[in-house]
Amino acid sequence: MRGVKILVPGNVPFDSAPQLDDAADVVVPYVMRHPIPDEHLDADVLVTWASPARVLTDAARRLTRLRWVQTLTAGPDAVLAAGFAPDVVISSGRGLHDGTVAEHTLALVLATVRRIDASLAAQREHVWDRGLGKEQASAETGSTFTLDGARVTIWGFGSIAARLAPLLAALGARVTGVASTAGERHGFPVVAEPDLSALLPATDVLISLLPATPATRHALDAATLALLPPHARFVNVGRGATVDEEALVAALRSDALAGAALDVTETEPLPEASPLWDAPHLIITPHVAGGRPQGAAEFLTAQVRAWRAGTGLRNLVVR
Repeated sequence: MRGVKILVPGNVPFDSAPQLDDAADVVVPYVMRHPIPDEHLDADVLVTWASPARVLTDAARRLTRLRWVQTLTAGPDAVLAAGFAPDVVISSGRGLHDGTVAEHTLALVLATVRRIDASLAAQREHVWDRGLGKEQASAETGSTFTLDGARVTIWGFGSIAARLAPLLAALGARVTGVASTAGERHGFPVVAEPDLSALLPATDVLISLLPATPATRHALDAATLALLPPHARFVNVGRGATVDEEALVAALRSDALAGAALDVTETEPLPEASPLWDAPHLIITPHVAGGRPQGAAEFLTAQVRAWRAGTGLRNLVVR
């Protein structure tokens, strides 16, 4: 095989030598928010991370010699939507964000359960809100202020859930996963997706780690929300397209849902006119859970070696 040209985002560390075995290979950094320069349209491999849709679509159209796209994001939905040719191999960055996403998810869960949004609102008004303390001490509502004994359902039980579930369990939560097939994973019970409806009425916190696929679009809709008890809380750190945002806002406004926290929304950046901004008891973070891919250099080196050797890529996306 001749040497290959590999395009990598300039802000992701990738040591091209000596980690790559063939001296003929060339690693070229590019600015991921700009179209690929004309002199690099002969690239064989494109590594992408947070490139806008317009850049990916442009790359799919102009990089006619491309043979493989490696995204460093956990979900490949943006790359799949770009329209790369069917013979272009696509692999995801699943596993590179497990720790950081698990941390952020735990932070959002604790923030909504402990009513940090209400405390911050009171702080901005210079108010010492004694009502929160009384509510937490109440025999009726006090148990909803803690994860100790809470029934937490994780919808989408993959590698991120494997990092998150033990953290929740360490705080006393009773964790159940939901996946395509039932069983036990990483020491936690997992039910099949058709059984989710039976699980939700007994759920205190629902966490979604679902990917964006045609099958998961608006998976959390009005009917699904209605199955949750009114004291329940919802956290989404998967993909925004999996949530019917109109139904979520309606549930929050009607007190059919006690609270929610979102790191992702269907349209990003979230439009200024979106009703999510002013929905009660809702915490929003701007798609920052994953952060920088962890261990990107080692992962990419191993992937390139596997690709050149034909021994099989990790996280291969089936189209």
